[in-house]
Amino acid sequence: MTVRVRCPAKINRFLAVGPADEHGYHPIRTRFQAVGLFDDLVMSSAATGMFESNVPLPAENTVTRAIRLFSELVHTPPVKVGLTKRIPTQAGLGGGSSNAAGTLRALQTLTGGLVSDHGLWEIATAIGADVPFFLVGGEAMGEGYGERLTPLSDGPEAWIVLVHLGVGVSTPEAYRALDAWSRALRDDDGTNDFEVVAPTECLTAKAMLVEHGATQALLCGSGSSVFGAFPEQADARRAAEGLADRWRVDVVPTLTRVESLQIEVERGL
Repeated sequence: MTVRVRCPAKINRFLAVGPADEHGYHPIRTRFQAVGLFDDLVMSSAATGMFESNVPLPAENTVTRAIRLFSELVHTPPVKVGLTKRIPTQAGLGGGSSNAAGTLRALQTLTGGLVSDHGLWEIATAIGADVPFFLVGGEAMGEGYGERLTPLSDGPEAWIVLVHLGVGVSTPEAYRALDAWSRALRDDDGTNDFEVVAPTECLTAKAMLVEHGATQALLCGSGSSVFGAFPEQADARRAAEGLADRWRVDVVPTLTRVESLQIEVERGL
């Protein structure tokens, strides 16, 4: 059996970060939205385990960690995994988290769903706070450290211009920088707290998206990518053309829950 999973990126339509708690972790409130920029993950049973990627990744990465934690709960046959990455790293788009969730979903399919939903959720949370969202997909409110999710109904399709600045932002470093600023944990007001510590170029890209007609423009997660939302594809493409001579730009749709949880199974004869 071969399982193919499309692993979508995400944006945050809102992101508030509270001060670190007694455990050193930051509570957040956010609104996640899956968008149509995908990494592709292909998994199949094999004689020996193997992981391949089209870009260099550490030996211990979110895919290999997901496989290891899953196999600690149930017997898991060796698997061959091929990952084709298109989502930039350290961009605030959740590519690594999406890859982990895609791996868990593929393993569930290969093993016949041996892990309970609760067990899957526990594994996802252990890998990273954003991973559970990619088991839900679509649009969802996130609280706690991002793992307490409230799925939202699919809204009308919007078109998202993703601007990739070509520089990475370390999430731990972004949190440390943010801790120098006094703030409270806010309700949804359509802003992103990380913008106060984002590279200046991020704010330049945001301003240019607004100038080109974006109905909302924000930093993606902790950065460094920036998104602009447009109601029509033609408007998004015109805006992208105005920025493409300076940065890498993708024009992608928002995804429904069903669209963001696509999985294909090929069974051998």
